[in-house]
Order: sequence, then C-alpha cells, then structure tokens
Amino acid sequence: MALPKSNQDSVRIVTNGKNNYTIPLILVTSLFFLWGLANSLNGTLVKQFQTALDLQRWQANIVETAFYFGYFVMALPAGVVMRKYGYKAGILLGLILYAAGAFLFYPAAEVREYSFFLLALFMIASGIAFLETAANLYVTVLGDPAKGDFRLNFAQSFNGMSIILGPVIGGLFIFSEKEYSREALAAMPIAESETIRAAHASSVQTPYLLVGAVVTFVAILFAITKMPELKSEKEKESSISISDLLKHKHLVLGIIAQFLNVGAQVTLWGNFVDLKLDYAPDTNLWIVEKIYQISSSMSATQMASFHASFAFILFLIGRFLGTFLMGKFKSSLILGFYAIGAVVSLIVAMVGGGITAVIAIMFVYFCQSIMFPTIFALSCKNLGEGSKLASSLIIMSIVGGAIVPPLAASLFKVNTNVALAIPLICFSYIVFYAFKGSEIKEHA
Repeated sequence: MALPKSNQDSVRIVTNGKNNYTIPLILVTSLFFLWGLANSLNGTLVKQFQTALDLQRWQANIVETAFYFGYFVMALPAGVVMRKYGYKAGILLGLILYAAGAFLFYPAAEVREYSFFLLALFMIASGIAFLETAANLYVTVLGDPAKGDFRLNFAQSFNGMSIILGPVIGGLFIFSEKEYSREALAAMPIAESETIRAAHASSVQTPYLLVGAVVTFVAILFAITKMPELKSEKEKESSISISDLLKHKHLVLGIIAQFLNVGAQVTLWGNFVDLKLDYAPDTNLWIVEKIYQISSSMSATQMASFHASFAFILFLIGRFLGTFLMGKFKSSLILGFYAIGAVVSLIVAMVGGGITAVIAIMFVYFCQSIMFPTIFALSCKNLGEGSKLASSLIIMSIVGGAIVPPLAASLFKVNTNVALAIPLICFSYIVFYAFKGSEIKEHA
C-alpha cells in the first residue's frame, strides 16, 4: 500500500479555537524526565542487587532483561490503545502502571525476593512503553512539522537531565559507605550476613516510594488537563498493516538500529559502576571529585556511581549540542558522526585500559545522546498514517535492552574488552544506518 509522504500530511492536531500547545508540551516533556529517571536507576539496582540478593553480575543484569522485556510486550498494546482511545488515555494508563511498579518495590524489599523486584520493574517498563509510544510521536506533531526532529530532541534533553539524578540517588541514598565482597559475606555468620543484605535491599524502598508519588501526581495533572488529540485527515484510508510498513526499508533498518542502539546503551549504563571498578577502582577524575565533593570516607562503589552521573552530564551536553546542530545540518549526518565517535571511543577504551578506558566509556555517553530520538524520527519519516503503528514497532525494538546486556555480562567473566566488543558492533551498524540505511525510497 502506498503511504502518504510524511507523518504530518495525513495526521493533524484537533483543537478548539487557537492552537496553544504550551501546557500540553510541558506535560508531555515531563514524561521524558520520568522515564529517564527509571532507566538511570537500573544501573544502581544491577550493582546493589549483587549484594542484597547474593547475585553474580550476569544474574543482576536480568534487571535489564525484565525492564526492557516490558517494552517489547506492551509496545503493540500501547499502539492499539492510542488508535482506539487516543493519546491521553495511553499516557494515563502508562503512568498508572509506572506508579504501581514503583510502589511494589517496598514489599519486594521486605521479602527480598528477586522475582518480586523483576515484576515491579516489568510493570514500570510496561508503563513507560505506553509513555514513550505516545510522547515520542506526540511531541513531533505539536507544532511546525518541519521542526519535529528538533522538538523531539529538545524534549529528550529533559530525559537527559533526569538520568543524571539516578546515579546520584544511588551514590547518596542507596549505596553504602561500607562495602562487602561476596567472599566476605559468605564467611560471616548467617545472621550477620542476612542483616547486611536486608539493609542493602531496604535502601531502595524510600527512593522508589518517592518516584511512585511523583508519577501519581503527574497522572492527576494529565487527568484534569484538556489535551489536544491527533486525528486523521483521511480516516477511511487508515487501514495500514504491519506488512505494509515493513515494505519501507528505512523503517526495517531503523528498527534494527534501535534494537542495537538500546542494547549497547543498556549494556554500558547498567554495567558502568562495575566497569569503573574493573578498570580504575582507586583512580578518580579530578572534575568528578570537585563536582560531587568525593571524600575518602566514600566507598569505591559510591565514587563509581558519581562518575556515572558525570557521564550522564556528558550525555546531556551531547543532546543539547546535537539538537543545535540539527538546526543546521541533516539529522542523519549528525547521527553518523556521533556513532563514529562511539566506535572510536570504545576502541580507545579497549586499547588504553585504566582511567583512560573510563574516560573513553564516559565519552560514549556523549555520543549516544542523540541516537534514540534521531533513529526514531528517521525511521518514522514518510509513513503518514502508519506512523502510530510504526512507533510501536520501534518501541518494541527496545527489547534489545533485554537481550544484549546479559550476553555482554556473560562475556565480562572472560575479559572486559571482549564484552565491550558487543556495543562496538552495535554502534558500527548505526554508522551504516545513518549514512546509508536511513535513505528513503518511494513506493509505488
């Protein structure tokens, strides 16, 4: 089936009176902040659960599997809800699921059952799947169609702000100043080691209760605010199937690119603290020490967490710079050069080792910053009424975050450099997609 030449050609905003998008844009942008916080807290959980629940690194990475599997399971239902009930309904349902999952952390910590935590994470991710499916496309059409990529990257910049907070919360409120190795805990009397593990588990309760409360408040704001709704200009021609969409090569290749992008991103984000401890446990960057006021009383894990937060600052800088550059150059060109930067940085990390490797991995965060929103926007171009369903397919590709990290984590036992080869391959494909795969070919 021939699709319209652009998303905006066949989809419009329906409003009463003047098109004032200020309040809707503020509320939608707040969603980017909320799901960024949930994503950045996962890295803290991967490390904390190794002690609290007596897990090996590959087992702790199942945190990411449960979280990103939620995206995969709920992405298509999210698209169905939007098509049938509208964007606002999808957002409200997403916020309810997110809040419920956050509140479940309290009883999960009480019983210290890993499967309970994984269920809570799955619920949070399921809610975020609704939020991302709705918000990523919503923000691209709330205004001038030609500035859709710009608005999406600008909104994602607030996502960048929130992910800085995750490692800070981990360093200040979750990680302990006193560390215990698995060997040390195993050598202790059972009662003593269980007390320590229980304390580590309970440290996640208050942060997640607060997150749940904030998400609930945002849900109330959405419920009482009148939101503009997307409507089709030609609804009688809107029956587009998945098979129709998959005829568009740039979408298919974009889905693969997003799968690999998220897989590489989650691998690095979820394991950064361990990577810092692997490469340079006793060496800290001067700028990180000054910004976060690192003291000798802090544990190496806390210090590593603050380095992760600084890496997210680089991520935010990269996002703002990328947004600025996209106002002057093609977004595919900017994506390509950022992806090349990620590839080169990982090679430097693998060759350099030590604190050089840590710095190089932190720069990868800068390079990753524009990848998700830019791949999303490039993949949805020229799909017209198929853009809603296409957005769900792209969100489904986030399941890469469930599949790639456990694979990489299993390789950490062999060699850290071998494990880093996984994200290196992922970013190499994104270089191809940016310069070649994202080209759009018209269909008859």
